[in-house]
Amino acid sequence: MAPVTRTRVMIVDDHEIMRDGLREVLQRSGGFEVVGEAGDGEAAVRLAHNLKPDIVVMDVMMPLKNGIDACREISEALPDTSVLILTAATEEDAVVEAAAAGAVGYVQKFSGKKELLRTVRDVADGEYRIPANVMGRVFAEIRASAQPKKKSAPGGLTPREREILMLFAQGLSYAKIAEVRGNQPVTVRNAIYGIQDKLRVETKQELVVWAVRNGLLDESGG
Repeated sequence: MAPVTRTRVMIVDDHEIMRDGLREVLQRSGGFEVVGEAGDGEAAVRLAHNLKPDIVVMDVMMPLKNGIDACREISEALPDTSVLILTAATEEDAVVEAAAAGAVGYVQKFSGKKELLRTVRDVADGEYRIPANVMGRVFAEIRASAQPKKKSAPGGLTPREREILMLFAQGLSYAKIAEVRGNQPVTVRNAIYGIQDKLRVETKQELVVWAVRNGLLDESGG
């Protein structure tokens, strides 16, 4: 029997008790292997370069280097590593900054085990788990920072690909997009990978930024 492939996760939090709890939940689920832990942002960047984990679950507020700056450095250096941000209930501004820095998802610290595992699994499957209300603020910042220019061509996307990308950029999961379109989630996932290849972008963050800057969200009123 072939060995079970587990998603390799690195945990970053300055509170040891939080790291212990996250490690126990992830490893007891059977689908994840915690390959490393760090207690500050600088250590997180160094360790991520060495371990190249599939996912980094990282707190926002940490000593030496905060989670947002660490997220940006990890996302730029390791495009195959997804960063999932841990936040407190009142840190929506930090979530917006983290999404702009490359985070592909976030989970609140008071979330239950099921919600944590569901979010980590979604990110492991390549989904973009930033809520629509938060992404709306990210879109506004992207639009504000972009130089005024004529919109570029739609990258040769088909109408089907444009619709899937539009829904994905709004923060819908593969399952929700599949429900809207009457497809299977795996079909949507494969379509997203195909769109990435066509647009020559490496990360889900770049895919969402492309959608915003090329007006796909305008088509939906986003």
